[in-house]
Amino acid sequence: MVQYKDQKLHEEKVFKDPVHSYVHVRDQVIWDLISTREFQRLRRIRQLGTTFLVFHGAEHTRFNHSLGVYELMRRVVDDRFQGRDEWDDNERLVVLCAALLHDLGHGPFSHAFENVFQLDHEQYTRAILLGDTEVNAVLRKVSEDFPLKVSQVIEKTYPNRLVVSLISSQIDVDRMDYLQRDAFYTGVTYGHFDLERILRVLRPYKEHAVIKLSGMHAVEDYIMSRYQMYLQVYFHPVSRSAEAILNHILQRAKHLYMSNYDFDIEPRPFVPFFTNNITLEDYICLDESILFTYFQLWMNERDEVLRDLCTRFVNRRLFKYSNLNSEDDVERYGKLQQLFAQVGIDPMYYLVADSTSDDFYRPASTKNPIMILMPDGTLQELSTVSPIVDAVAGKMKVDRKIYYPLDVIEALEDEALRDEILTLLHRK
Repeated sequence: MVQYKDQKLHEEKVFKDPVHSYVHVRDQVIWDLISTREFQRLRRIRQLGTTFLVFHGAEHTRFNHSLGVYELMRRVVDDRFQGRDEWDDNERLVVLCAALLHDLGHGPFSHAFENVFQLDHEQYTRAILLGDTEVNAVLRKVSEDFPLKVSQVIEKTYPNRLVVSLISSQIDVDRMDYLQRDAFYTGVTYGHFDLERILRVLRPYKEHAVIKLSGMHAVEDYIMSRYQMYLQVYFHPVSRSAEAILNHILQRAKHLYMSNYDFDIEPRPFVPFFTNNITLEDYICLDESILFTYFQLWMNERDEVLRDLCTRFVNRRLFKYSNLNSEDDVERYGKLQQLFAQVGIDPMYYLVADSTSDDFYRPASTKNPIMILMPDGTLQELSTVSPIVDAVAGKMKVDRKIYYPLDVIEALEDEALRDEILTLLHRK
């Protein structure tokens, strides 16, 4: 195998980026990785899943984000860490490649797709890095064990914990890029924070990247940006409604296939996922363009449920929602299930209980809290020196809702049953 004799490009390449202005590529291995089919596939995977149905500008992709994460990592190691005693520049290439490739295994519509088929995008990232792929061939030109090193950084098992913290901690380049990028493309203002200041005060320190005390206020801004983005964008109920319909389209299609339903057009790309017999090639070949193609085809299927769900998703005729905790209010939820079935609305597909998962800053339960470097050289966890962060850390509540087709309910001819359902849904 021909090894990279000179890791640097003869001439720097750049990508024009709306968030970071430019993405600078100076290494041959990075340039070659971007050109692989597995990385180019990320152009066909949206960064925010179904959120484009709420914020119409949110059409950006995992490709955009991955380049952004790489660029932030390049700025950290080349502009901020280089020459510092706590940083080993021999780690530079492995952390740059890990930043670029950290989302390589995401499937179409990411987490929604994973939930239906019980998949783990991190396992597929590892499989692409270590398998018979173009990415693996490029990485092995650095050294035979280089693909494994990159995989270990992403998996958080790499021996140098400082390297891991740069891409996976409470203030890492992944989060810093997606917050700013998602805010830019959704058009909201509260996702922005003083990125330049954070990069200037970021320091390598033993097993962590830490923040100088003088930059604490910029980190407070970052924490509040995360708080607002989760509430206003990532947990948006309309996006969750679209995701619920997407989940049930895939569940219905799988149920029909396993029941020997005769599809008008065989769903060949989905069969390995329906039967849980997935090869790496099957996974790499499936993207959002294929899902949308089949959703449009299934709008004409004979199965009424699949046809209706696909029509709703493609034409954005989404479910409405009400606040209801199906676990605490079991009687009310059970009554709704009973009434839905009684009027011919299948509750399995048309009454969806959903809750948000709390992924906010919790210093007591995280392995990598944000550490502040004090003037005397000691470290303190952020919430112990910042009253603002202490006030919001771990305070986000889990939001529970139910989703349902209000249009179908309102069209019911039985007025008594219709009104009873609407009352239980707090719609009347």
